[in-house]
Amino acid sequence: MDFLPVFHNVKGKLCLVVGGGEVAKRKAGVLLEAGAKVRVVAPEIEPELVNREGVECIVAAFATEHLDDVTLAIAATNERSVNKQVSELAQARNIAVNVVDDPELCTFIMPAILDRSPLMVAFSSGGASPVLTRMMRGKLETLIPQNYSRLAAFAERFRSLVKQHVTNPVKRRIFWENALEGVVAEKVLAGDEASAEAMLQQMLADEDNIQRGEVYLVGAGPGDPDLLTFRALRLMQKADVVVYDNLVSKPIVEMTRRDAQRIYVGKKRDNHTLPQEEINVLLVRLAKQGKRVLRLKGGDPSFLGEVVRRSKRWQQKESPSKLYRALRQRPALHRTRVFRLPIAIMHSRAYSSPGISKMAR
Repeated sequence: MDFLPVFHNVKGKLCLVVGGGEVAKRKAGVLLEAGAKVRVVAPEIEPELVNREGVECIVAAFATEHLDDVTLAIAATNERSVNKQVSELAQARNIAVNVVDDPELCTFIMPAILDRSPLMVAFSSGGASPVLTRMMRGKLETLIPQNYSRLAAFAERFRSLVKQHVTNPVKRRIFWENALEGVVAEKVLAGDEASAEAMLQQMLADEDNIQRGEVYLVGAGPGDPDLLTFRALRLMQKADVVVYDNLVSKPIVEMTRRDAQRIYVGKKRDNHTLPQEEINVLLVRLAKQGKRVLRLKGGDPSFLGEVVRRSKRWQQKESPSKLYRALRQRPALHRTRVFRLPIAIMHSRAYSSPGISKMAR
């Protein structure tokens, strides 16, 4: 990670844009939308900027005093020497600075933005490829409709009320997940906020019945994140605890919630972190604490009847929680080419057996 993703509150703050062309006009426009006061400095400034409300225009070459009282600065000229001067002087004053298309001179970068206010999504390649980030934004435009702004505003309106009624942070997160993934969200997106509010109030009245501990079995397949099912991805983002083994690739583990607790239970030759029986007990114990537990298993966890064994263990422990399965579909074998697939599994501490070479032939 080359840059720390943050959202900067610039409402009512003075921001500097050095440059008066088309690029500077776009940057000034973004700052104005965020509620900033904008100072534009350039020998020539676009008339549209001069006439825009909330913009202080100074027709002059950039000078040090233009940084006075500034919270952040953006250099958007076509002269690198000027951009470099802005960057150096701003950094000397500990002012955050962005230089358009020159990441080396930046202390922050301007991402591509998907605006569904109050929901905001920002994309960045760290300055490596602005075109790619805009392409990604275009893809998500179709996945996150404009009316999601209405859903975000609805959640914001009831945030304090829900926090007052549901004081446990874990239960509160589960409450909101149930609301925003269910009928309440559907009503809001359809424009029927009155019905949505009534349903939310009913959910608060039944706060003691919020779904508690659950266990998800997710097969990580051969390690390629692209082979995960959509359901697996959804459950990976919901889990409070992630229990994973040695066969799960790092990219897949990193796709789980960043704030989730991660417990490694991998097995290597002569080194079993936890026996299978203890792993099953661990899953039950965590679920009984009201946590959503993800058992992330390399390959397909239903292989060799593993899911069946786990289900029986779950029932024996009489847990009040639920067991979910999100499994990869095993690739089918081509029937015209594969008639029989013998598998031999052998183990030898000395790793030497005269029969192995014969079988291989």
